[in-house]
Amino acid sequence: MEDLRLLSPLRQGSFKSSPPRGSPTFRRVHSGRTPRREVKGGGGAVQWFRSNRLLYWLLLITLWTYLGFYVQSRWAHDEDNKVEFLRFGGKLRGDVLHVEQSKRVDSVADKSSRTVVDGANVVHVDVVNKRMHVTLAKKEDGAPRRSLSARRRRRRRKAGRSSRGKTQKVRKVVEDLDEQDPELPKTNVTYGKLFGPFGSLEDRILEWSPQKRSGTCDRKSDFKRLVWSRRFVLLFHELSMTGAPISMMELASELMSCGATVYAVVLSRRGGLLQELIRRRIKVVEDKGELSFKTAMKADLVIAGSAVCATWVDQYMDHFPAGGSQIAWWVMENRREYFDRAKPVLDRVKLLIFLSEVQSKQWLTWCEEEHIKLRSQPIIVPLSVNDELAFVAGISSSLNTPTLTTEVMKAKRQALRESVRKEFGLTDKDMLVMSLSSINPTKGQLLLLESAALALERANEPEQVAKSNQSETKNRNGFKKEKISLSVRHRLRGSPRKIKMKSPALDNPSVLSATGKRKLLFSANVTQKQDLKLLLGSVGSKSNKVAYVKEMLNFLSKNGNLSNSVVWTLATTRVASLYSAADVYVTNSQGIGETFGRVTIESMAYGLPVLGTDAGGTKEIVEHNVTGLLHPVGRPGNKVLAHNLLYLLRNPSTRLQLGSEGRKKVEKMYMKQHMYKSFVDVLVKCMRP
Repeated sequence: MEDLRLLSPLRQGSFKSSPPRGSPTFRRVHSGRTPRREVKGGGGAVQWFRSNRLLYWLLLITLWTYLGFYVQSRWAHDEDNKVEFLRFGGKLRGDVLHVEQSKRVDSVADKSSRTVVDGANVVHVDVVNKRMHVTLAKKEDGAPRRSLSARRRRRRRKAGRSSRGKTQKVRKVVEDLDEQDPELPKTNVTYGKLFGPFGSLEDRILEWSPQKRSGTCDRKSDFKRLVWSRRFVLLFHELSMTGAPISMMELASELMSCGATVYAVVLSRRGGLLQELIRRRIKVVEDKGELSFKTAMKADLVIAGSAVCATWVDQYMDHFPAGGSQIAWWVMENRREYFDRAKPVLDRVKLLIFLSEVQSKQWLTWCEEEHIKLRSQPIIVPLSVNDELAFVAGISSSLNTPTLTTEVMKAKRQALRESVRKEFGLTDKDMLVMSLSSINPTKGQLLLLESAALALERANEPEQVAKSNQSETKNRNGFKKEKISLSVRHRLRGSPRKIKMKSPALDNPSVLSATGKRKLLFSANVTQKQDLKLLLGSVGSKSNKVAYVKEMLNFLSKNGNLSNSVVWTLATTRVASLYSAADVYVTNSQGIGETFGRVTIESMAYGLPVLGTDAGGTKEIVEHNVTGLLHPVGRPGNKVLAHNLLYLLRNPSTRLQLGSEGRKKVEKMYMKQHMYKSFVDVLVKCMRP
C-alpha cells in the first residue's frame, strides 16, 4: 500500500518529495513512463498537431474530396481527354473503349471535336476555324480478332447491338456534314466575284455600330409590363444566319432589354450565330438534355422557334408531363415534312404561333386531315424589321438620337450606297438585283439565273424589243390593232382593263388609274441604256446545298454574258449595306412559297420593289403592281420574271414608285412595335399572372 501511495505526487493535505534517483523505489515508479525529450521553443504546438488524429483525418478527407471534384470536372468538360483517364499502360482497355464510344455517339453533332466508331473505322469530326472536316482513320486494335476471348467477343457484339441505332444517327450526321463539306472554297476563283461582308465599312460611314446599341425596350408597352422579371427559355433548332434563328435571337434581346431573364437552348450549333449570342450576353445552356429540361421547368414560358424542335418538346414532356402548358411553339416552316415531324406533339403544347394567314390555314387543314385537335386557337405573329435595319434605312426607331435623326441617317445611307456600289464596280446606270437567302432548290436561285439570262438576251436585242413594243398591224377592214407594250402590261390594280396607247404615249411620265388614287410612273426616257447586275447570297451559309451551288456555277460557266453580270456575297448579319446598294429585290421561293419572307419586308423598308412568286406569305406582303410584281412558281414563271426584270430595267421611275409604296406598307404594318403588340396575346394566354 505504501508503494501505491508513492505513485501519486499529491497526497491529501500536503506535497511529498520524490524518492532519490537510483533508488529501487525511483526505478519502480518511473519504469513505465516515456522518457522526456528536450525540444526547442514552439515544440508544444507541433507535438499537439502530431498527436491529434482527428486533424489528420480531416486533412485527408479534404484532399480526397478536392481530387474527386477535379477529376469529375475534367471528365465532364474535357471530352478530348476523357479517354486518357481510362488508359492503363498507354493502351485503352477494350471494354472501356466500347462504353466510351457508345456514350459519345449521340453528341457528335453539337461538339467541336468528336470521335465516333462506325464498324472498323473511327470517324473524326473536327471544327477548325469554323470549317467542318470529316476524316476516316483505322481503329487501332493491337490484338487480332481471332485471339480475343469468347467473353470479350460477346461483350463487343452486345455493345454493337446496343449502339446500332445510335450509329445510324451518326451516319446521318456525317451525311449532313458531307452535304455542307466546304469543297467550294469561298474565293473569287470559285465564284468569280465574291464580296463582303461590309461591317467595317458600315461602322466607318454610319459612325455607329450594333455594338454601341443600348436597350431598345418600349418602357410604356404592355409587352414590357408582362415580361419584366420573368424567366424565359428560347429553343433554337440551329444557329445558321437564316430567318428563324435570327428572329429568335432578336426576341431574346428584346426580352432582356425589357428586364426578363433569358436562356437559350440550342439543338444544333452549326452556323455562325453563336458568337453573336455571346456578344449580346444571351445565356446559352450547355446541354440540350437533362440540364435544359431542368432550366425549362423553372421558366415562366418556353418558346420553341421551329418545327424541328419537335424531338426536344417530346422528350421534355416525357420528363415533365405538365410542361406542355408552358410551351408556345412559334412554327416558322410551311412544308408537309415539317408538319409530319411535329404532329405527334402538336396537341400537347399550350399554343401554336404562325407567321401568316396562308401558313395558319395550311397547318390547320393538315391537322383536320390527321384528326389532331389543338388545345387553343393559333395566333398569328408576323415578323418585323428590327431596330438596327430601320435605323439605317432612315425609319424612326428607338435608336434615333438628336444627332442621328432620320434625315441624317438617310444621307449616311446614300453615302453607304455609293461606297458599296463602288466596291462592286457598279455605275449609276447599273440596276443591281439582289437575292439573299440560303442557297437551295426551294429558294429558286437557279431559276432566277435562267430568268436573268433571258432578260439579258432580250435587252441586247433592242431592235426586236422596239419592234415588239411598237408592232402595229391593220386588219382587212382598215381598223388598227395595237399591241400593248411591256410597260403598259404592268398597270396598277384598279386601272382600266382596256388601255389604248400609241407609241408616242410612252413619253408620258404617268398614267392615272380609274380611281385617280394610284398612278404608275413611267420613265421619261424608256430607251435609256442600263445594265442588269445580279447579287446572290449567302455564300458559306450552313443551310446551303453544295450540289445545288455547283449546278448554278456550272450554268454560269456556260453563259459567259450572264457570268460577267453576277456577283456573290458572304453570309452575314450585317446586311444594311447590301440593301442600301441594291435597286430591286427578288424572292423566288418555289413549291408552296415562302412561309413569310423576312428579307422581303427588310428590302421594302429600304425602298426596293420586290419581284416575288405568287405563293405563300409573299403574296400576302407584296401587292401586285403596288409594292412589286408577282410571277408564277416553277419554270413557267421564268418568262414572266424575265419580263418583270426587263420592265424595271427600262423604267427607273417605276422602281422608285413601287419601292416607295412598299416602304409605306412596312412602316404601317411590319415594324417592331407591331410584332410585339401581337406577341402580347401569346404572353397573356400562356403565362401565369
